[in-house]
This record gives sequence, C-alpha cells and structure tokens, in this order.
Amino acid sequence: MKFGVVIFPGSNCDQDMVHVLRSVAKQEVLEIWHKETTLPNFSVEDCIIIPGGFSYGDYLRTGAIARFSPVMEAVIEHANAGGKVWGICNGFQILCEAGLLPGVLLRNDNQKYNCRNIFLKVKENHSLLTRQCTENEILKIPIAHGDGRYYADEATLQSMKAHHQILFTYCDEEGNENVSSNPNGSLLNIAGICNEGGNVFGMMPHPERASEEILGNTDGFKLFASLLDESLVHS
Repeated sequence: MKFGVVIFPGSNCDQDMVHVLRSVAKQEVLEIWHKETTLPNFSVEDCIIIPGGFSYGDYLRTGAIARFSPVMEAVIEHANAGGKVWGICNGFQILCEAGLLPGVLLRNDNQKYNCRNIFLKVKENHSLLTRQCTENEILKIPIAHGDGRYYADEATLQSMKAHHQILFTYCDEEGNENVSSNPNGSLLNIAGICNEGGNVFGMMPHPERASEEILGNTDGFKLFASLLDESLVHS
C-alpha cells in the first residue's frame, strides 16, 4: 500500500504523519501539495491522508476553504472509486465539509481549545481502520482541537448506527461513556466514524502522536497496522 499525505496552507501535522508512515511503519509516502489536480500513480488499494492543522487559518469555518482546494476533487474521485481516505482532526473536518463523511464538526461546547490525552472505546472492529483492535478496547490517544463537537441530525445518527459507521467514542479509562468523558460535547460521544462504504475514515484524536515507544504510547499505531493488515502492532 502507498500513502499520500495532502498538505494545505496551515497544515501542521503533515510531517508527523509522514514520519510515522515512512520511518515507523516503513511504507512508501508521497507528500501532495493542495494545488495538485491529480493523484498520480495512486490506485484504489492506496490511502490518501488528510492530516491535522489549521488549513487556511480555519477562516469561515474549519475545513470550509480547504474543501475547495484543487486536490480535493481528485481525493473525492479516489474515495468514490473505493480508494481509502483517512482524515484526522482538521482532516476529519475537511472530509465532512466535502461530503465524504456525514455530519459536521462544531465548536467545542466549552468554547475552549482542548489538548490532552483522552480515552477512546473501539465500537466496531470489523473496519479497515480497527481490525487490529478488539471490540470495546480502550485506547489512549491525544486530542488537540477547538472544533471537535460532532453533530448530525437524528436520522443520520440512526443510519450510522445501522450501518456500523461509528468507530470510536470518547470514554473514561474504565470505558464509561458519559458527559465527563466527552471532551467537546459530541453527540453520542462520537470521536471517529467511517462512510457507509467503509473506505473513508475520520477521527478527531491524533493516532500519529501515539505511535512510538519513545513517546510512551503506541496505542495509535494499531490503526496504522489495521490499515496495513500486517502484524505491525508493537508488543
């Protein structure tokens, strides 16, 4: 599998992602500038990653301008053809704005930027992003966002439940999902989802920041290993 990491003006997690993919997972990675209009030599077996940051300074609305960058038409075509696309934090916001994922990310309910380690519960372990995890497994992964409150209307939420699209929810260390374990007010404590086709993923937490022993946490690397479907999970 080959990876492409899209870089927008204001992206600031792109090199973190490139490092984990190239130096930790030992995968081929191409950096893709947002003005590109094609994804040369990428197949549906490959994965495009939209990293975190503050694309276009978060003007208008998070992800609202980046959604119209030239490269996004190629990303949408890649996703519609069955290719893998993974958006993290600002990338999640961009994918929702582009219509590749349902719902929207709104300002945190406490109106504050939130940067700390949190706990996630794996709700579905049959997706390409979670198949190295066990159902209801608790992962510790950092967040860093001011606009992470997931919202969708009731019909969309019910459809997502029916199609097993809710991949991660916020919880406490014991796995309890409640108001106190929800860092931003997301409906249903939602932290990460996929599209109905199961090839487009979005999440607010940053697994690339929890993928090396030197950082004291490798929980996030399970998601990379899941995409690769190889025995790469650190013991």
